[in-house]
Amino acid sequence: MNISKRKLSKMLSEHEELKAKRHPMFERNRFVKFLAYFMVAYYSAILLFMGVMLPMPMSHTYHGVAAFHVLDGWFFIIIMIDFWLRFILQDTPVNQTRPYSLLPISRKFLMRRYLINAGLSWGNLYWAFFLVPFAFLSVFRSMSLGATAGWLIGWWLLIVLNSYFYLLIRSLCTRNIAWAMLPFILHAAIICIATIPEHNVLDMPCTNFMYGFAKLQPVCFIAVIAAILLMVKLNEKVQGIILYDEIGKKEETEVKNASQISWFNRFGIVGEYLKLEVKVRMRCRTLKMQFLVLIGCMLLLSGLLYFTDIYDNMFMKSFICLYDYIVPGMSTLITIMCYEGNYMDLLMSRKESIRDMLAAKYYFNSALLLIPFCLLIPLVVIGKITIWMNLGYLFFTVGVLYPMMFQMSAYNKETLPLNAKLTGKQGNGAQNMVSIAVMFVPIFIERASVTLLGDPWGYILLITLGLTGIVTHQRWINFTYKRFMQRRYTNMEGFRATRK
Repeated sequence: MNISKRKLSKMLSEHEELKAKRHPMFERNRFVKFLAYFMVAYYSAILLFMGVMLPMPMSHTYHGVAAFHVLDGWFFIIIMIDFWLRFILQDTPVNQTRPYSLLPISRKFLMRRYLINAGLSWGNLYWAFFLVPFAFLSVFRSMSLGATAGWLIGWWLLIVLNSYFYLLIRSLCTRNIAWAMLPFILHAAIICIATIPEHNVLDMPCTNFMYGFAKLQPVCFIAVIAAILLMVKLNEKVQGIILYDEIGKKEETEVKNASQISWFNRFGIVGEYLKLEVKVRMRCRTLKMQFLVLIGCMLLLSGLLYFTDIYDNMFMKSFICLYDYIVPGMSTLITIMCYEGNYMDLLMSRKESIRDMLAAKYYFNSALLLIPFCLLIPLVVIGKITIWMNLGYLFFTVGVLYPMMFQMSAYNKETLPLNAKLTGKQGNGAQNMVSIAVMFVPIFIERASVTLLGDPWGYILLITLGLTGIVTHQRWINFTYKRFMQRRYTNMEGFRATRK
């Protein structure tokens, strides 16, 4: 049956809408949808507020320099933030093309269609909430309406280019996770070049390049468009190879023999579950990618605090310190037991196995906190944060925040596939509420304790609370286990119903 490409494209768009509506979580997660829309509106309002308020102070940063020139000199910061946010929000065309790979439809047509849609996505206009008011309060005031439009189009082209670069890196990461280090090294090098010298050496080149958009210079537009076309071609080639390999069952796997980690044998049954924690993170591509993305964000925020004075206020210092400690465990503890839902029937066949698993998860995730503790030591050395803040958040996370997240094990009853994509629809209302509480409530507790008791006694209070949870961890783990067993039939029914 012959069908025009226009009709085929329309049919594929209808399929995408039906896919979202028929997802099993569509009806169940009404609260999550409301929360997602609320967060989009919330951050849009923040960007709009920044776009209105920043032009005035930026215009006084350098005498005689327009506000948009100041922003242009640091435009790569926005590009970096946009890139890392896409790991959470954007899917790859190869995932969207895969369901049609065995149908008599040209894979090249499908790939190009999804790549074009990725470039023209509404998500690439999200920064307009910040850039449009900024442009009219800065560019339009200094130049003409045409210059304002050219400047905005230039920004949009750079964000589209950034989206295709993300798609390329994301596709390469499916072949080898080491490709995730490429953008991290590139962004770290740019930040070092811009911040380590006394003056930002990238300021004038970036400003002149962005000023070319405002002056409607064709060479600037041609250069970015050519880079976009090159990225589209590279994406089409790389993602075509990945899709062909998947269809042909061409897959190279490396068996990691984690079962021979003999050092864990001394812990008995708990040691066996510690081995399981290692296996899941080594073999589950989603958890591995999620962990690396969160670690990359952690390094980026810590690097900004180390090399710049942008986040030198106490709230941001507290947020970055807390974020570094929450990241290693949040990827699995908020959805605790959801991945185990794939084999929950086997776990329930052994007495006390769930209790031993909870203990192993607590020990393993607590040991991971050595990573942020070592990462924050340079910030302690240069005086950006105190050793008391570092220790306070360390013990508070292990002894207070982890026990709070472990309570989700009694309520999580939706199985997450071990091969689920990072951008898949996950989470429910309770998980999102706990995530928000874990990310912000500790900061207010820390600020209140330091304000009332002073430094370091406020942090000593956090350490004391954390030590209390650590010393009594056997008791609250037993309490969590009993609550899980009270709801075991309800939870197992949910795990079976959502298991693929």
